[in-house]
Amino acid sequence: MIPTPKQAEEILKKYNHEPFHLRHGAIVSGVLGWYAATEDPGREDYWRTVGMLHDVDFEQWPEEHCVKGVELLRAEGVDESVIRSAMSHGWGMTGVQWQPESRMEKVLFATDELTGLIGAATMMRPSHSVSDLEVSSLKKKFKDKKFAAGCSREVIQQGADLLGMPLEELMEKTILAMRSLMGTMEI
Repeated sequence: MIPTPKQAEEILKKYNHEPFHLRHGAIVSGVLGWYAATEDPGREDYWRTVGMLHDVDFEQWPEEHCVKGVELLRAEGVDESVIRSAMSHGWGMTGVQWQPESRMEKVLFATDELTGLIGAATMMRPSHSVSDLEVSSLKKKFKDKKFAAGCSREVIQQGADLLGMPLEELMEKTILAMRSLMGTMEI
């Protein structure tokens, strides 16, 4: 089965209860949907589903992240293509066997950590909003290794490289993607 984004959200909620994890799933889902509109028109829901499910195992099994997710999603009857795409974002970090290959998998790999960094940067702004976040400001936060230390700069850069995209362009597009979610969720 290839879940709809709403079905994917219900699967995510089955294994995650913390508002932070649910919000992160929704943000990454929305960001992937935004990218899909230009990268893979007509497949926005598929991309959103993959984004929603990418961290299905993280809250309860962080030490088995992306490995336990395969087991959970198979038990839910989720199609192998969705499982592979969602879990490939853990490549090189968690023991997952799949390297990001498709454009969607590369976008997920690149933006997962970046959405966390953007979210942390917005909390430092007087507006607490992504609406006025500029790439130059985000780059300063990116260079400060102590800021949002849990967001891997190496993974973000590796993701930009996988996409063949300058880091600044990846930042700009992901900021725009997150802005597009304003009004539909708290960003």
